[in-house]
Amino acid sequence: MDSLDQKLITLLRHSARRSISDLAADLGVSRATARSRMERLEQSGEIIGYTVILRAEAISSAVRGIMMIEIEGHAADRVIRALGGFAEVATIHTTNGRWDLVVELNTATLTEFDAVLRRIRLVPGITGSETSLLLATPRSTKARL
Repeated sequence: MDSLDQKLITLLRHSARRSISDLAADLGVSRATARSRMERLEQSGEIIGYTVILRAEAISSAVRGIMMIEIEGHAADRVIRALGGFAEVATIHTTNGRWDLVVELNTATLTEFDAVLRRIRLVPGITGSETSLLLATPRSTKARL
């Protein structure tokens, strides 16, 4: 991936719905070049898809945190399905080491945050957890409104 590809990806991260003409103009290349670069990145698997960012995802929640979760035995799939039902769960990551899952949580208040922690800890198969509040995000690759 060269610098033109990286610039193209940066533009697409900001707005994947931009026209090829607009992308080409911002990159200083022809439409054909911009289109072929996008197609090559898609075919190589560098770009695997495009998405929509909902307003609720773009507006930062007042309280955000990371919860590390330990799971008993072979309950990972069951726990992941259960966590998927929590509106406050933004992302779920599997990992190695001490913790089996890392979950990002978003709520409007600390009271709501405490309540969702209590509900998550009751999910069958969860044997332990540790939670840290996120205080600030100096850098993110997620597009914001």
